[in-house]
Amino acid sequence: MKLRFQNKNFSFYLALTTALIGFGFILFSYLPSIWYFLSTNGQNFVSSYLVETASKVNNKEVIYLDQKPDYQPVFNSHLPTQNRILIPSLSVDTQIHEASIENYEEALRKGVWRVGNFGTPQKRDKPTILVAHRFGYLAWSNSYRRTNSFYNLPKLKAGNIIEIIWRQHKYTYAVYGESEGETVNDLQADLILYTCLDLTGKTRLFKYARLLEI
Repeated sequence: MKLRFQNKNFSFYLALTTALIGFGFILFSYLPSIWYFLSTNGQNFVSSYLVETASKVNNKEVIYLDQKPDYQPVFNSHLPTQNRILIPSLSVDTQIHEASIENYEEALRKGVWRVGNFGTPQKRDKPTILVAHRFGYLAWSNSYRRTNSFYNLPKLKAGNIIEIIWRQHKYTYAVYGESEGETVNDLQADLILYTCLDLTGKTRLFKYARLLEI
């Protein structure tokens, strides 16, 4: 009888411990978004910081020192018709959303936004600039955040590969540099990714990449 009572106690505490661990994992997954929401009085503050940087870049005159080559990868009908960015080292695989600079919030709520008035992978008279939140929105799950935002962008290193599917052409880039601040330092890059460095600050993290002719 005593042994049966002990077994019931053990099962109860085991179930309780498992439940607490599960709750802790869920809380940890949403903690960045919760803290971000409370500390900034909503998501719009960080979004405005991101678009502020895009506006500053739009006001800069972009002059290339070297002529950009006319290289274009081959068309592949098996590639998605949706424009996408893939960063294998970060497990990012998401759509690139288009929106005007006035309607940036709509794109950022979904994930990655391409800054208008700048280049595309196909038209490279200016760099392609892609922007996304790090911590995102309360509606995002942890798995969605890691796949569809720039949550892990600080982990991207020189030499890492970025792939962009654009109009069923695959463009491959290699990261070569980074910077931190409130504006882009290197407009000679073919591709620029950026996000907020922390939850509440205005400092942005920029990653610069070159197109590979492969």
